[in-house]
Amino acid sequence: MNATDDARGVNYRCMQISDHAAVMRLWRECEGISLRDADSASGIEKYLGRNSGLSFIAEQEAHIVGSIMAGHDGKRGYIQHLAVAVQARNRGVAGRLVALCVDALGAQGIVKSHVHVLANNATGRAFWSSLGWVQRSEIVMYSFINGDNENA
Repeated sequence: MNATDDARGVNYRCMQISDHAAVMRLWRECEGISLRDADSASGIEKYLGRNSGLSFIAEQEAHIVGSIMAGHDGKRGYIQHLAVAVQARNRGVAGRLVALCVDALGAQGIVKSHVHVLANNATGRAFWSSLGWVQRSEIVMYSFINGDNENA
């Protein structure tokens, strides 16, 4: 999937493992993204292989200015690591990336998706609310690390 937004000169395409280094730089520059060992090149390669065609990047002038990852468990979609470079914000890039993920998930029969947003990420929370995503209050998340790597 490749699509160009001619009005802004932004190209959207599926994320590839060859994008990993550039995407990591973007994620490190963006507030509200928590990186873990699972975001290593091998971890992302596994994720992209398991969830082919569901993660996207936005490029402008051969530079990655946005990214989003998505996957599903057969019933529900999960969105991760939506990031847009500061210079590309407020131009519809994030909304387009979300739409690409939701459409790709829908094509695989996934009609409901979730996103985890850090509680202190007010900008992220406001963004998702502005798109009509609903904050859930009846769910509490628990995590378990199978091993001794606290940064898993």
